[in-house]
Amino acid sequence: MPAIRLTTKRVEKPWGRRQLGAGFDDVAAGGAPVGEIWFELPGGGDPELLVKYLFTSEKLSIQVHPDDKAAQARGLPRGKDEAWVVLAADQRASIGVGMRHVMTQDELRAAAIDGSIEDKLFWKPVKSGDVFYSPAGTVHAIGAGLTLVEVQQNVDCTYRLYDYGRPRELHLDDGVAASRPVPYVTPHVPRELGGGRTALAYGPALVLERWAGARRTAVKAGEGRPIWLIPIGGNGTIDGEPFAPGGVWLVEDDATIDVNEQSFILVAYPGADIIGG
Repeated sequence: MPAIRLTTKRVEKPWGRRQLGAGFDDVAAGGAPVGEIWFELPGGGDPELLVKYLFTSEKLSIQVHPDDKAAQARGLPRGKDEAWVVLAADQRASIGVGMRHVMTQDELRAAAIDGSIEDKLFWKPVKSGDVFYSPAGTVHAIGAGLTLVEVQQNVDCTYRLYDYGRPRELHLDDGVAASRPVPYVTPHVPRELGGGRTALAYGPALVLERWAGARRTAVKAGEGRPIWLIPIGGNGTIDGEPFAPGGVWLVEDDATIDVNEQSFILVAYPGADIIGG
């Protein structure tokens, strides 16, 4: 079966932008700002991972996602680990990830209520090319002035702890229960795999690789482990069709890519074991 080009869904957000870049058309005059672009199966379905682009002009809410156990107790198929790759960043852009100090859940709740959680979150300056893996339970917030790719476990479950006074619902009980309010420790060190492949993150929920440079190769999905291909730079073909930034392809069997020297592709698949690694 050839690779499947996923369909796009634009999601309007108050913190989004009208000038998008990254291979996407800007928002039409008078249109609402777009914060996210989702990539979905053309005929619907519930694959294990979901790829999004995010475009921020303001900080996103301070939030947390449940792990598999907590999610399944609520009747959800899975929890939500996420990985982020920063594509563009304003000079002072930052991502809040983990707390400055270890906190109890009672202290986290109190900080969310009085707003001091914003200062207790660790805000890390970021630049293009930075990569984060955020396990479920990590308190986090994406800052303003960022364009990034997010690869996540595919479940629509976000608990907002604090939203800077925006008139949106908070989820303090569920969010505090799901949180591990501790400092963030980078769970992965990038691993060079040879042939222009670098493993950026590897488990427990998903693997994220970067492929750089020219290549003509077959991409083979393992049994039960489809592969998402996200071209960020350069161009070429996939199964003879155009392959360029602004699209995402899903390989459930095998496909052939042929890309030029400027190519930069993110490659994602579920699980913790690196294919061929």
